[in-house]
Amino acid sequence: MTAEPAPDRDAEARASGEAIAAVYRVADRAMQDLPIYNPVLEVATIGFRAVGDAALGVVVTPWFMNLVRVPADRGTEVSQGATVARAMPAGVMDFTVGVLDGFGVIESCSLASPMFGFADQQIAESTALAALAAVLDPDFVVDAVPEAAAVPQPAPALDRRRFLRGVLTERRP
Repeated sequence: MTAEPAPDRDAEARASGEAIAAVYRVADRAMQDLPIYNPVLEVATIGFRAVGDAALGVVVTPWFMNLVRVPADRGTEVSQGATVARAMPAGVMDFTVGVLDGFGVIESCSLASPMFGFADQQIAESTALAALAAVLDPDFVVDAVPEAAAVPQPAPALDRRRFLRGVLTERRP
């Protein structure tokens, strides 16, 4: 990434984080009756700072935790819902483009949803800080997470070719 960002860029990034939090605090009232809402949590933005040409931080709500990237140019034409790959110090990550009413374009990468695994706000915010630190650490390689061992899948009961030929039962040897 780039060298240390200027302090005014970090202040702008923190201001973006607070503006995003304000939007989600309004949405919080509407979410309270949904089954994915964790009532012990509140909306917070964690660690927003300038990273490259964007602001980056974590948004914690009672219903999700997302890594959020705010592009420097939020006025460009975007396709809401599109997935964009972004190079982070820890590796390339996929973000989903969204538009927040009253704010503009953001890119989100889900970290947790729903949020029932968090017993209190302090645990959620500590987790958010740890996730952000991992993403910003070039020694933490996103692609190095081992894949789960492949679980053998049972053979299908019906062969597709046999089905298309009208044979609906499996032939046993």
